[in-house]
Amino acid sequence: EVQLQASGGGEVQAGGSLRLSCTASGFAFDNYAIGWFRQIPGKEREGVSCMTTVNGNTYYGDSVKGRFTMSSDNAKNAAYLQMDNLKPEGTAVYFCTASPPFYYGGVYCTLKEHLQKDWGQGTLVTVSS
Repeated sequence: EVQLQASGGGEVQAGGSLRLSCTASGFAFDNYAIGWFRQIPGKEREGVSCMTTVNGNTYYGDSVKGRFTMSSDNAKNAAYLQMDNLKPEGTAVYFCTASPPFYYGGVYCTLKEHLQKDWGQGTLVTVSS
């Protein structure tokens, strides 16, 4: 059974930083696609970042490029999202996801919500202005 648990959320002032963690079990973490999504109440989920753990390639949504950094520790079955220069519009529940990676001349992940296989419980991030 796939289990994903996001943690590390909290309240921070605009311009501050937070580091989210996603601990995982039930699948081959070292060759998977891990994603971070967020959802503002009343709005659709937004893809924030994803990573293919076999090679560490990462992809970011346009709204977080240059401010967020995703990483993983395959030995600990954990992924992280370092969020710097947070903005009030970043207030949301953040989720981590896990999916088999896509193979097409290389190995890829995706920020498309409907292509995520498993979702964990979210962690709330509140950015005050």
